[in-house]
Amino acid sequence: MTAKSTIAIINQKGGVGKTTTVINLATALSILGQNNLIIDLDPQGNATTGLGKSNNDENNNVYNLLIKKIELGEAIQKTEIKNLDIIGSNVNLSGIEVETANDSDRAFVLKHILEKGKKDSLLKYDNIFIDCPPSLSLLTIMALVASDELLVPLQTEFFALEGITQLVKTIERIKVNLNPKLKVKGILLTMFDKRNKLSSQVDKEARNYFKEKVYKTVIPRNVRLSEAPSHGLPCVIYDKSCLGSKAYFKLANEFVEKNLKVESAA
Repeated sequence: MTAKSTIAIINQKGGVGKTTTVINLATALSILGQNNLIIDLDPQGNATTGLGKSNNDENNNVYNLLIKKIELGEAIQKTEIKNLDIIGSNVNLSGIEVETANDSDRAFVLKHILEKGKKDSLLKYDNIFIDCPPSLSLLTIMALVASDELLVPLQTEFFALEGITQLVKTIERIKVNLNPKLKVKGILLTMFDKRNKLSSQVDKEARNYFKEKVYKTVIPRNVRLSEAPSHGLPCVIYDKSCLGSKAYFKLANEFVEKNLKVESAA
């Protein structure tokens, strides 16, 4: 048995619901009984604090793992949530681009660590989620090289689709040069406001363009989703009956169903 899939949650635009999606989808899947690991590759460390962990831990963090100061097993921390572990972020991560400037193999560092780990300390995980920074930096490229699939949160607002065409070009470049097996797992429409005509328009355009890649589940604009991280909890635990949480549980079920379809087709 190997860890099923490494999935980067990516969009080079900030504020589209990347971290919200990482922590709530992974938690909902954990509640459904799957084992999940989150790797917080964003120097801001919001996925780390959103799961009640400190992003000031100087020892067990993803930065020390990438500079080979610690082993993978030391970097993995348990969260309060059953079946959910995290490799937390640290602000030092923002300096990694400069520090690794002379390493020609630096884009592959995370990939090598995960490949080795999938033979032992990562065996138990059904999914490994990577929370990417909101830019196309070295860290994002490391995530793209190390991942099997991408999940792209797309905010249902003006310019959203223009941003995504840039992202698609970047993905194609990575596939040609660094990771030929990379594929888009799904596009997730976020911050949907049904009173807003534009939201429905973006929904329609995204489905026309990406077809069945777009998840049926849509994440609504929901104040509880933005409140939950300040309590160090995913919204699906903080207020599991709010609209945002219900949508993430629905997404988790759709995610599992899609995986089962793919497995049975293979």
